[in-house]
Amino acid sequence: MAKKPRTLEPLGKAGDARLSSPSTGRNKEPLLDALQGELTDAKRVLEIASGTGEHAVHFCTALPHLQWQPSDIADDALASIAAWRAAAAIEEIAPPLKLDMTTDHWWDAVASPIDFIFCCNMIHISPWATTQGLMQGAGALLGPGDKLSLYGPFSRGGVHTAPSNEDFDQSLKSRDPSWGVRDRDDVAREAEAAGLGLVREIEMPANNLILLFQKAAS
Repeated sequence: MAKKPRTLEPLGKAGDARLSSPSTGRNKEPLLDALQGELTDAKRVLEIASGTGEHAVHFCTALPHLQWQPSDIADDALASIAAWRAAAAIEEIAPPLKLDMTTDHWWDAVASPIDFIFCCNMIHISPWATTQGLMQGAGALLGPGDKLSLYGPFSRGGVHTAPSNEDFDQSLKSRDPSWGVRDRDDVAREAEAAGLGLVREIEMPANNLILLFQKAAS
């Protein structure tokens, strides 16, 4: 999986591995507001591409019933997640896992059960194979009725939802031709192949969307 471009800032304290993401600072509260109802009955969340680890702390502080499994592919992110976990002293956040969605059966490294998967701002800054691997893993890990949440920019029917998203898509492809804003319908077809159906679409600030998928009954 290609390495993600990151806009990260050290917290400035010597020896502190925690990183801070301005985009996470902006989106963590709207994400919590949008997903809080969906997470009421969830028990164990797997976060894919956790980045700095700030989402894990924010969600588990607000929803202390959750057991949260963070993960990432990048070593700097894994160090930051571990440092945020230690600083917050939230036992419900597990040590981070190094997961690559393009590795065969990556989900075998995740302890079951998982009843909710949360993935924020990953699929447009990684190759399409990453989305395929994510969906395959979600199909393997989730039980009937369990959910997968994707957040980020999406097009619909091949049409961008805003000029800024079209510009962003072109910028991503100029950095790596395998990246780009994904089309909701393409993502939904990939999910359907793994046994998940698109059940809800939530409009978010800055022309982003949450796509919520649910695992079908066997």
